[in-house]
Amino acid sequence: MTVRRTSPSRGKNSPEVTGFYEPDTGSIQYVVSDPATKKAALIDVVMGFDHRSASTDTAPAQEVLDHVTAKGLKVEWILDTHPHADHLMASSWLKERLGAPNAIGTKVAEIAELWRGLYHTPDAFDVERDFDRLFADGDTFRIGELDVRVMLSPGHTLGSITYIVGADAAFVHDTFMQPDAGTSRADFPGGDAGILYDSLQRILDLPDETRLFIGHDYGTDERDQPEWEATVKEQRDHNTHIGGGVSRVGYVERRTARDKTLALPDRMLHVLQMNLRAGQAPAPEADGNSYLKIPLNRF
Repeated sequence: MTVRRTSPSRGKNSPEVTGFYEPDTGSIQYVVSDPATKKAALIDVVMGFDHRSASTDTAPAQEVLDHVTAKGLKVEWILDTHPHADHLMASSWLKERLGAPNAIGTKVAEIAELWRGLYHTPDAFDVERDFDRLFADGDTFRIGELDVRVMLSPGHTLGSITYIVGADAAFVHDTFMQPDAGTSRADFPGGDAGILYDSLQRILDLPDETRLFIGHDYGTDERDQPEWEATVKEQRDHNTHIGGGVSRVGYVERRTARDKTLALPDRMLHVLQMNLRAGQAPAPEADGNSYLKIPLNRF
């Protein structure tokens, strides 16, 4: 069973947030709900994927659904922050079971165009077909009585978005990590360390007590238990990469040097082909099976 932890509502216009830590990829999945109406959204939910056998399973997403059922929540939105490179998204699987619309950022269309070239699949990835809503910077919607604002937060990818929910919660995906771990990498196609710095600063402009919920945690040498929540003030003051007023030049130098030491995620070339289809496999071929295409010597 995954590690699960709930951050309670602080009162009016404050959501309850339950995070589920998925240990295979270090990903955190979220259920964000309005206590007044019991309406909810699911954010960055994971499908299991074994890159060795190219097989999928539904266990992580099913655990999230079991929580929704146990709490008596009504899911209004299935949300992703970006096309993930390290886990398979559960967007389409959840939509089939819940009937709720799925959504992601509008610049995912540009990410899809980039990866059509890398995979040499010119007709692949119809994001307007596979996602019900493509959010632009500044778009708004509601979860129950909670207002949600979308903020473009590129750098890790060129189309990553943050969801700011109610008065005091923001889902900041692969921008910040926990203060003792720093920030996320920016070396994938379409990523940029300087642009990531600008996105981090924009998030730090939120009110000090805003709860920031991150996309991944891998622990540290001093901490082996997963964590995924910190306030804006805690990140601004203590983040090991950017806290205390690090300059843009200094950040870019450090982030770039760190990224040069990192290997590609072991699922990346597999799952991006599905995540750009909202987590669906490519259409079956004549034998009834779906196939993935892996580019050789491109990375």
